[in-house]
Amino acid sequence: MDTAPHQAAAELTFRDATEADVPALVELIESAYRGDASRVGWTTEADILQGQRTDPEGVLDVVRSPLSRLLVVHRDGGLVACCQLEHRGDSAYFGMFAVRPELQGAGLGKVIIAEAERSVRETWGAREMHMTVISARDDLIAWYERRGYRRTGKTTPFPYGDERFGIPQRDDLEFELLVKALASRP
Repeated sequence: MDTAPHQAAAELTFRDATEADVPALVELIESAYRGDASRVGWTTEADILQGQRTDPEGVLDVVRSPLSRLLVVHRDGGLVACCQLEHRGDSAYFGMFAVRPELQGAGLGKVIIAEAERSVRETWGAREMHMTVISARDDLIAWYERRGYRRTGKTTPFPYGDERFGIPQRDDLEFELLVKALASRP
């Protein structure tokens, strides 16, 4: 696993998370999706889910998993984003994507997802990137479609009753699988 920082864009530095990063990562993920702080950005889920998005144990599981990487993104020495990459044979899973709410809409997400795609293609030979998105999040799905992801129509139920994933504010939540074919290396 490559843990050395490197520059993928002029001002962003990417590296693999360590156990010491877990508290800051939980705060970042929570701030991007839940509560009033998340309303500053456009990725908030505060109107459809309350409670937590993740917890230290969930983040630590990703950091420790031999099949996953949790990429942390810094700019000017500060944590600005993260994403989970999980090796799944010919494909990779993209999840736990969070950008600081006050920085959303400034183009960071495009750079980060492109780096994630490059990384899984080069490191694991992944030919596809998979992700699941709450199907009610039309704006978020549209953003991923503009990046080349396609809706598959394959859904899985939201884990109602498991507050580790939040407290649903509506009864029609489900996850939809989005997939993107990754170009092979030149």
